[in-house]
Amino acid sequence: MDPNASELAKRLAEAGQSHLLQFWKELDPEEQSALTLDLQGMDFQEINGFFEKATETSGSSKREKMDARLEPVPREVLGSVTRDRESLKDWEEAGLLCISQSKVAVLLLAGGQGTRLGVSYPKGMYDVGLPSHKTLFQIQAERIFKLQQLAEQKHKIKCCLPWYIMTSGRTMQSTKDYFSRHSYFGLDKNNIIFFQQGMLPAMDYSGKIILENKGKLAMAPDGNGGLYRALRNQGIMDDMERRGVEFIHVYCVDNILVKVADPSFVGFCVKKGADCGAKVVEKTNPTEAVGVVCKVDGRYRVVEYSEITLATAEKRSADGRLMFNAGNVANHFFSFSFLRDVVHKYEPELQHHVAQKKIPYVGTEGQLIKPDKPNGIKMEKFVFDIFQFAKTFVVYEVLREDEFSPLKNAESQDAKDTPTTARHALMSLHHRWVLNAGGHFIDENGRQVPAIPSLKDGTDLPIKCEISPLVSYGGEGLEELVKGREFHATLMIDGNGVHELVKNGV
Repeated sequence: MDPNASELAKRLAEAGQSHLLQFWKELDPEEQSALTLDLQGMDFQEINGFFEKATETSGSSKREKMDARLEPVPREVLGSVTRDRESLKDWEEAGLLCISQSKVAVLLLAGGQGTRLGVSYPKGMYDVGLPSHKTLFQIQAERIFKLQQLAEQKHKIKCCLPWYIMTSGRTMQSTKDYFSRHSYFGLDKNNIIFFQQGMLPAMDYSGKIILENKGKLAMAPDGNGGLYRALRNQGIMDDMERRGVEFIHVYCVDNILVKVADPSFVGFCVKKGADCGAKVVEKTNPTEAVGVVCKVDGRYRVVEYSEITLATAEKRSADGRLMFNAGNVANHFFSFSFLRDVVHKYEPELQHHVAQKKIPYVGTEGQLIKPDKPNGIKMEKFVFDIFQFAKTFVVYEVLREDEFSPLKNAESQDAKDTPTTARHALMSLHHRWVLNAGGHFIDENGRQVPAIPSLKDGTDLPIKCEISPLVSYGGEGLEELVKGREFHATLMIDGNGVHELVKNGV
């Protein structure tokens, strides 16, 4: 087929994108058909519309800080693990009841590759170097397995926590193969549903789609907010409805401490009658570059650190806490009815955010050019962009050291969010679980290790201690294993019992 005489060429010309066929005659038949397939699946007028709206919005709002329009999260919509201790048990029981009735689903955003970690495979397959060498996917799968078990034991009824996993085009096959190779970590494979987020072409500043080689467009995932379009296009909402799902927990793959389908969070949201909820950690440093959940013009949204002035970021309440302190950790609750409205009604209203990028491209002579400064944009939507549509929105504050340690960067001096910081965060949490259950650690001299490690020089390493999620989901059920006992590191508690690993790994 000669596309120059075809319907496709006409569509490209109408959309001002004819340059995509400029190297057509230099492509072999296989490359020609691959390019044709890519181009046929695209609505160029829609993509041009996205570009116009996104660049217009980003241009107008770039410099305008929104301080005067901001209000912090009001106390009446806030639940807190430290400030509402008397309610935690009720919330947890309400959540476990919903789980036992198979009304809760888990939705994992797992589109990211481990590029910044120096690997080409999906981030969920990364091993941060725990004694067990479990990956993020395995840890999360085992938490789901254990939670089903806890709900079944409490309510004497068989239940199911379906797990919907959104991948990107680049990670779909390797993610599916990985789960299959590991027999779905003991979960029923019919309750693990993989689906793929959409892709959008990268564009130069004049709105032309960029070619990354002569026969291939530069494509990028459409952001984690592409979730809503993918849910509609791939029949996921129908699947949830068929299963009787009423509540959905959404989270990102990179948080090693994530409490998947956290019953306390789910129960809190359900008891408050919320259609949407955000789990947050307290932001304690005004300059921490984290988005905060707050109200803007009376509607909830996440405001990025760059959108407010330092003076506003530094404001404090009467109790000394930062006024805008609800740090967003990409951990959300949706009712099914709200999610359905978002997917069918509100998604088209969401604006794309613009990220300026250095995008390799093909020059007019067909040579690959790697720019040294940004030459184009990638457009994406964010999962939290839909908070503004919620009628009843709630916020649930948890302790960072218990629930949030993302894996984003490769190891380097003083780097944050690395495999080491993730590993230390999990071992530290498990150390606290042992102490809370009445166990103790002793050093090589037989002296009891202090319950709170001294941080005088900041170099103290956590006690090496790992507890399998199959033994304990959130620190429960450990007393009979550790109470009144003394342990040396490395301590492992798993399905085979309690054991200490000595230096040579035996």
